[in-house]
Amino acid sequence: MQRLYDFLRRHPTGVDCFWALVLFGMSVVSEASVPDEVGTTRMALIVPILVLLSVVVALRRRMPERMLLLAGATGLAQLLLDVSTMIGDFALLVIVYTVAATGARWSSRAALTLGLVAAPVAQVRWPQESSGLAGNIAITVFQAVPFALAWVLGDSIRTRRAYFAQLEERAARLEKEREAQAKVAVAAERARIARELHDVVAHNVSVMVVQADGAAYVLDAAPDQARKALETISSTGRQALAEMRRLLGVLRTGEHREAGEYVPQPDVRQIEDLVEQCRTAGLPVDFRVEGTPRPLPSGVELTAYRIVQEALTNTRKHGGPNAGASVRLVYFDDGLGLLVEDDGKGAPHELYEEGGEDGRGHGLIGMRERIGMVGGTLDAGPRPGGGFRISALLPIKQH
Repeated sequence: MQRLYDFLRRHPTGVDCFWALVLFGMSVVSEASVPDEVGTTRMALIVPILVLLSVVVALRRRMPERMLLLAGATGLAQLLLDVSTMIGDFALLVIVYTVAATGARWSSRAALTLGLVAAPVAQVRWPQESSGLAGNIAITVFQAVPFALAWVLGDSIRTRRAYFAQLEERAARLEKEREAQAKVAVAAERARIARELHDVVAHNVSVMVVQADGAAYVLDAAPDQARKALETISSTGRQALAEMRRLLGVLRTGEHREAGEYVPQPDVRQIEDLVEQCRTAGLPVDFRVEGTPRPLPSGVELTAYRIVQEALTNTRKHGGPNAGASVRLVYFDDGLGLLVEDDGKGAPHELYEEGGEDGRGHGLIGMRERIGMVGGTLDAGPRPGGGFRISALLPIKQH
């Protein structure tokens, strides 16, 4: 059944042609019942008129304005040839509706005028002799009402289609704006990450320079200390190279910093201080560390800190006045796991679904960008029992 419906929607002219044939056949059958002497002459006039009215129905959707003009000309021919109203004149109702729904504005007004004039003209041309003046007036009004209703229905369909078209256009425009805002947010977050990674690399290089100077100073007097300093330089250099690999491809903005302006970036150890700040601000936070804490690459530590910071910020903004949160850090052999949950209201759906319908879900966009920089994974969304949940896995092994 659905296939048939889809087929009919794809071939509207074919459907109209079918109904045109039905209207033509019904009109011919109806007029064939007229007595022979009158009927033969009448049929010779009626058939061409019926053909034209059937064409009006068949092509009404392909060329509504032209079919309105054809219908008007056919009605005028009926008046001149003294062919009274018949079933085929139903085509006039159909074209009035069609033009009101899909035709140009001038043709819509012309269709309304034609429909309202047709009934009184027909009544004057072929009056009911058995009815008095009041009866003829009543018949005229009764015949004009269907034309008015057909026009009103068609015009309301036009208004409804225009309204839906406007809604679709607005939705498409909002979608483009949301995508543009999300791209801007991604670019801004990447610039911020690039600046922070730049600071991390600069810090590592500074450590290497200090260790190298110390090793040179004690090389002859304390070979063991010099060897230890060289080992520190080696490990720090590898870590700096790993951070540089992440930094490549991330465009840094045109902001410049003077020498000595670089400051140490937050790390995993400072997450506990962050949690304590949230508790002081009135947000109950349960903080737990599982596994054996150990030094991590600077980029991983910075990413972990920023994710917890953003997650707790979202809890304060969207969780409600009675929300509580929990933060878990899990040290695995090859990675660091983060789990931040709250029991509040949870963020609105549009803030965690592809950047947000209104472009405001930039916090989660930033999380995804940060985790992508270190090759990790992120899962964010509402909890089954209420509240919000953010789970991340950051790999420790550097490539």
